[in-house]
Amino acid sequence: MEASMALEIDVFTKDLDLTDKIHDYAIKKVSKLERFLNGIDDCRVDLAYVKTARKASDRFISQITLRGKGFILRVEERADSIDAAIDKSVDKMTRQIERYKGKHWDHRAEGVATKTLETLAQEKEEEEQPIIVRRKSFVLVPMTEEEALEEMQLLGHEEFFVFYNATTNKINVLYKRRDGTYGLIDPILA
Repeated sequence: MEASMALEIDVFTKDLDLTDKIHDYAIKKVSKLERFLNGIDDCRVDLAYVKTARKASDRFISQITLRGKGFILRVEERADSIDAAIDKSVDKMTRQIERYKGKHWDHRAEGVATKTLETLAQEKEEEEQPIIVRRKSFVLVPMTEEEALEEMQLLGHEEFFVFYNATTNKINVLYKRRDGTYGLIDPILA
């Protein structure tokens, strides 16, 4: 492979010094993902240290985001060291890529040997298939982000709250982050 064809990886940190050792380790590990998935346009690695984490094993965070035409894959892992967090997130991303490719590619077109029916049946049994077990409809009342946060807390919704943002005239999702703060999802149609 030519050097110009190599995946460009952007590494960012929060509350963590980005030493050459950490940077090189992250690049070395994350660059291996390119072997598993073609068409990656953008790769971002976010590394963080959270000193207020409840458990020491959750203090270092590694988040990897891969973007390409028609896909965005993101994983986040925590560990007691930054190297371990990077390793865990690369392993998790590898599994996510395998699942993504399994759902979006015809393996025979890529020249991969066709699996026997017995092997496929065994793999299908091993793989957990997520299913929708409940559907819920509700009326969205226009409200501000502050009102949505208050409503979320009043209703006792621990994880997320869907609301119609009166300021932006869009549907947003307010969610509670692992560190106890809140995030807001503001979707944009592709």
